[in-house]
Amino acid sequence: MLDFGFIWSHIGLFEKSLILTLEISLYGIALALLIGLMCACVLVEISRIDFSDKHSRPSTHIRMVLTLTKWLITSYVEISRNTPLLIQLFFLYFALPKLGIVLEAFTCAVIGLAFLGGGYMCESFRAGLSSISKSQVESALSIGLSRFSILRYVVLPQGFGIALPSINANIIFLIKETSVVGVLALADVLYTSKDIIDLYGKTYEALAMLLLMYMIVLLPISLGASALESSLRKKL
Repeated sequence: MLDFGFIWSHIGLFEKSLILTLEISLYGIALALLIGLMCACVLVEISRIDFSDKHSRPSTHIRMVLTLTKWLITSYVEISRNTPLLIQLFFLYFALPKLGIVLEAFTCAVIGLAFLGGGYMCESFRAGLSSISKSQVESALSIGLSRFSILRYVVLPQGFGIALPSINANIIFLIKETSVVGVLALADVLYTSKDIIDLYGKTYEALAMLLLMYMIVLLPISLGASALESSLRKKL
């Protein structure tokens, strides 16, 4: 049977660790969304350029820049999605100081989460934006809208609605990925649970609180995202 007295007496530790987890998640996911959206917009805009049309295709230098940009973004997405967050954190916290770049543990955690999440968010946004038919873009161009206006008023609203389920899954995934920041001696909820188990041997109590902390964070996000998806689906 769980020792609720012990849980209550140590709930303050979990509150502090939960706040730290939320701070890392908030900053990291916000940056990941920004990085992913920017990368996806660039990739989609490049893909819509008709390089075979002799009259409208860009100059050779512009084509080289666009090709290099596409290659750099694609490489970043592949590297970020195919390397574990743990390895990325080791590189930021232990390898960069060898190059003279010293970052705090919290900063490394945020950068690592943003780097990892940016690749996943890019693919989510790209799938949503690419699903918008070319005819809609051409129609918007025919009435005089600029590329930026088309992206803002035509492509993004529809693409975001389509990409929302994937974005929501990525957000939940990234929050759960914060469980590895304990390797940087950051007292997140998992780190706190392990400490309590090591110090007091209260395994079930620590695991129960760990489960509760993640449920407090993830369940409202999941339910809220589902409600938002339903609302956007009706409008679209």
